[in-house]
Amino acid sequence: MKKAILLLTALSAVTLASAQKLVIKGSDTLGAKLVPMLAEDYKASHPGVTFEIAAEGSTTGISAIVDGTAQIGMSSRRAKPTEMSAGTAKGVSLKPTIVAFDGIGVIVNGNNSIGALTKRQVEQIFAGDITDWSQVGGSAGPISIYTRNTSSGSYSDFKEMAMKKRDYASSSQKMAGNEQIAAEVAKNANGIGYVSLAYLHDPGIKTVAIDGALPTQESVLAKQYPYARPTFYYTNGEPSGEAAKFLEFTLSDAGQQTVRKVGFVPVRKL
Repeated sequence: MKKAILLLTALSAVTLASAQKLVIKGSDTLGAKLVPMLAEDYKASHPGVTFEIAAEGSTTGISAIVDGTAQIGMSSRRAKPTEMSAGTAKGVSLKPTIVAFDGIGVIVNGNNSIGALTKRQVEQIFAGDITDWSQVGGSAGPISIYTRNTSSGSYSDFKEMAMKKRDYASSSQKMAGNEQIAAEVAKNANGIGYVSLAYLHDPGIKTVAIDGALPTQESVLAKQYPYARPTFYYTNGEPSGEAAKFLEFTLSDAGQQTVRKVGFVPVRKL
C-alpha cells in the first residue's frame, strides 16, 4: 500500500514538473480569436501545456514583458520609445516578431447608404470636423463614433494612419474590443467605427471602401489598402522554452494556416 502511495506521489510530481503554463497578454486584435485558436491547436500536440491568455490591449502586453508577468506580449503596434526605455531600465530587451498582417477596416451600420469614403473624410469624421452623414452624401443623421480604448494598439495605429495623429472627437465612445465596436455599430443606424480584418463579417455591419480600396487579405498583402499594419509577439530578447516553441508554431505552415482561417494575412505565401 505504501509503495502504491509512493508511486502515485512520484507520478504526480513528474506530471506537475512536466506541466507548462504559458502566459500571454496584450492585444485584443490577436488575443480575442487568433491566439486562443492557435493555443488550442498547439495543445493538441503538447498536452502538458496550459495557457493563460489576457486580451486587454497592446499596451498591457508590452508592459507585461517589461514587468516579467508574461512570456509573450501580443501587440498590434510597435513598442513606443518610452516603453523601450522602461524595458532597458529593468534589463529587458523588447524583441518584436511579426506573426500576421492586418488591415483596419472602417465599418458602418448595414443599412447605411454610404459605401465609400475618402481618407480625408475618414480623418474629418473621426476628428469631429464632419458630424452629420449628410455632409458625406448620406441620409441626414448625427454621426456616432466608436473607437478602441487608449490601451489598444488599434487606437494608436488608426490615429496615426487615418487621422494624421489628430485627437479623436470628444464625442467618440471608447470600446474594449473589436467585437464591442462591431456590435455597437450594428445597433446604431448612425454608427461608424473600425475593426480588424477578422471582424469585418460580423452581423449588422458593412465595410466602407477607402479611396476605392476595401480591406482584404489581397489588398493588405499588396499594400494597396491605406490602413494596413503588422502585428507582433513581443518577448524579452530571444524567446526560450515553451514561448519559443509556441512562437515557432505560430510561424509554421500550420500556424499561418490558422492565421489565414481567422481572417488575418499570413507573413508569407503558403
